[in-house]
Amino acid sequence: MGKKQKQKVILPPELPPEISEDQIEVSDEDLQFVSENREYAGFVSRLDTHSITKHVTRVADVKEDALEALYEKRLRKKSAVKENEDKEVQRDSVDALPVKTLDGKLYYRTIPKTENGKDENEADDEKDGGADKGIVKMTKAERRTKLKKSKKEAKKQGKDLSKPEEAEQAPQAAVLAEVKEDLTAEEVFENKKSKLAELGMALLADPESNIKSLKEMLQIAKDDNHSISKLGLLSLLAVFKDIIPGYRIRLPTEKELEMKVSKEVKKMRFYESTLLSAYKAYLQKLIASEKQPVFHQVVVCCICNLLDAVPHFNCRESLLEVVVRNLGSQDDVVRKLCGGTIKSLFTNEGKHGGEATIEAVRLIAGHVKANNCQLHPDFVEVLLSLSFDEDLRKPEVPAGDGKVKYKKNNKKRKNVEEPRQLQEIERKKNKKEMMTKTREEVAADYKAASLAPDVTERRRMQSETLSAVFETFFRILKHTMMSTASSSEVNASTIASASGAHPLLAPCLNGLGKFSHLIDLDYIGDLMNYLKKLAGGGSSTESSNQKCSNNLTVSERLRCCIVAFKVMRNNLDALNVDLQGFFVQLYNLILEYRPGRDQGEVLAEALKIMLCDDRQHDMQKAAAFVKRLASFSLCIGSAECMAALVTLRNLLQKNVKCRNLLENDAGGGSVSGSIAKYQPYASDPNLSGALASVLWELNLLSKHYHPTISTAASSIAGMSSAQNQIYHAILSPQQAFMDLSLERESFNPKNDTRKSSNKRKRGNDSSILANTESTLNSIDENEVSKKLGKHFMLLRDIKENERLRGELDRVNLSLQLHKEYKKENRGGRSKTMKKKKLLTVE
Repeated sequence: MGKKQKQKVILPPELPPEISEDQIEVSDEDLQFVSENREYAGFVSRLDTHSITKHVTRVADVKEDALEALYEKRLRKKSAVKENEDKEVQRDSVDALPVKTLDGKLYYRTIPKTENGKDENEADDEKDGGADKGIVKMTKAERRTKLKKSKKEAKKQGKDLSKPEEAEQAPQAAVLAEVKEDLTAEEVFENKKSKLAELGMALLADPESNIKSLKEMLQIAKDDNHSISKLGLLSLLAVFKDIIPGYRIRLPTEKELEMKVSKEVKKMRFYESTLLSAYKAYLQKLIASEKQPVFHQVVVCCICNLLDAVPHFNCRESLLEVVVRNLGSQDDVVRKLCGGTIKSLFTNEGKHGGEATIEAVRLIAGHVKANNCQLHPDFVEVLLSLSFDEDLRKPEVPAGDGKVKYKKNNKKRKNVEEPRQLQEIERKKNKKEMMTKTREEVAADYKAASLAPDVTERRRMQSETLSAVFETFFRILKHTMMSTASSSEVNASTIASASGAHPLLAPCLNGLGKFSHLIDLDYIGDLMNYLKKLAGGGSSTESSNQKCSNNLTVSERLRCCIVAFKVMRNNLDALNVDLQGFFVQLYNLILEYRPGRDQGEVLAEALKIMLCDDRQHDMQKAAAFVKRLASFSLCIGSAECMAALVTLRNLLQKNVKCRNLLENDAGGGSVSGSIAKYQPYASDPNLSGALASVLWELNLLSKHYHPTISTAASSIAGMSSAQNQIYHAILSPQQAFMDLSLERESFNPKNDTRKSSNKRKRGNDSSILANTESTLNSIDENEVSKKLGKHFMLLRDIKENERLRGELDRVNLSLQLHKEYKKENRGGRSKTMKKKKLLTVE
């Protein structure tokens, strides 16, 4: 209270007595001080006289009558300010800076309730247009109602703005809420992980008493969080793999449920039904989540592991459907995982008794048929891991043949023997029947106890599997034939749809070659016709065969020839097939082979099976292949060249008369046959006349850059080195190809052959020029000279570049040697300096 009274008593400072300017006298000392110290008086020029006059009661240059009016105006303004304090709302101290008066008080800026910061009367005047300003006046009642409305609005705004602290704390509260949510999410995640671990351990410890925990784990696996759901699926996988029994669960029927059973049986039934229902729910969750990209790999991993671990259990068909469908997945990890699972099913048939193998093969056949043979090769490659019994094709001996014969013989004996001996025969017969019955009973009991597979049942399942496999193979061959035949039609749309790649043909041919000994003899004839058409065999006049061959690659056509020979050799006793068309096709395919485009392994296998393994060859055909392989060796890589030379040596060793090709007589060897002239472009090896030629290619191959090939060619040309003959006779084309293909990466050819070849080229340039000038008299000399000039300028530039490169290599080598020499000298000097220092110290 005292402070408030003191503040009320405070008065403004009194003004100095009024003295006229004429009476003021300024001394010379004052003027001198001011002139010398003008910086001290600089603040006078910056004084705010307007603000000073507001706080001074007496105003200069104002008459006494005017002073009273001025004081009244000031009082009115103060009262107006007090009235407007209710209408105005004070701003927040953070939004606006305060204003400090000369009294030392702080005033914050305020906001009027009316728009644009104007008074109510001014706002009303503006609404009226400002035309009748001062003429139309409001009544007291209207002013009171307006004042009440303005006060209410001011209170509302004051309430809204009276909470600046809450507005400031709003972003902080949002951040805190986010942090709390993150913390709670982590806590929930950890809690669910620990819950999954507890439930899983309890189930593994005592599954019968804790079987209800599977439902809780399933609920956790259905969580919205992807990571928790994945953990739940994997945890359930581990639990099911451990607790699933070794038999297939069959739920009891209604009659069985009505029967009275013991507590143990009830407990077992409850356990099995709960386990089966949870397992089905788990599989439904997996199949539903497979379509989501986030869960795809996890779901496929769970399904493959379940199928591999418990293929005998319920719902195997749904698992197989998912695995077979994903054999053509674009994800390499998923595809390899599914392929490994199917292969393990085929190899480990003891887990499921062969039933899963039949189902998987039928599903693969169905997918191949539904997708018109346009699938990933893994669909057919997994079938190559199947294994069948060797005696699968042998006819079964009927069990009752012995008995029938015995009865017939017995009837004959009855007509011959005496009546006394009939009783002994009947007694022996009854005794044998009793023995057979007891043996059958003992065999059945042993089979039930040992769980050994039934031979007849196994043969039935393997025959069904084999029929499904060959059905798939023949469907692929037929589709390839139809697509190649349709490619010859005029319509472009049918060509685009029918012709194209055949992704399943290569694994199909490999499968036919592997299981060729199991093919039924009734289908072998049709198979050989298909293979001949696909390989392009037959006569050259058959346009359909040529069309079929043009749509396939060289490797695929070679595989067709290989399969035909395998089928023929595995069924040699029951076949009479002419394989001349396949030899013709091989003779033509050798020149169509390209090292970077086609597969060398397939060519080496074809050379081994068709040429090396065959015991006898016609002399003309063997000579044609020898000449063709020698020409082929000049323009291919080292691995293919070595395989061709090994085959060439084998043919020369088997056919002694073909060694006349190594002689350099005029007109070829002494045994030229019916065809006296060599025709290198003939399509049939029997019509090539190769016996009339010479193996001049071996002379070039003996100077090959690769030492192995050069030694092999020189040994074939001489046929004198016994060691090389034995080595190359034992070595097969496939082994030779593999050896040199592995050696190719680390092999570095020498530079001597390059230099010698360059010298030969330089020496032959003059002779080539002389021959061309003598033979080109009839041609325009100007054009020929221009062309030859450009050509030899190019050759000269190439040789000059080679010479400069050689010089640059020599200079770089000398610089490198010089640097090494300097390093060695520096090291020697440093060692000598160290020795001198040690001697001086001593």
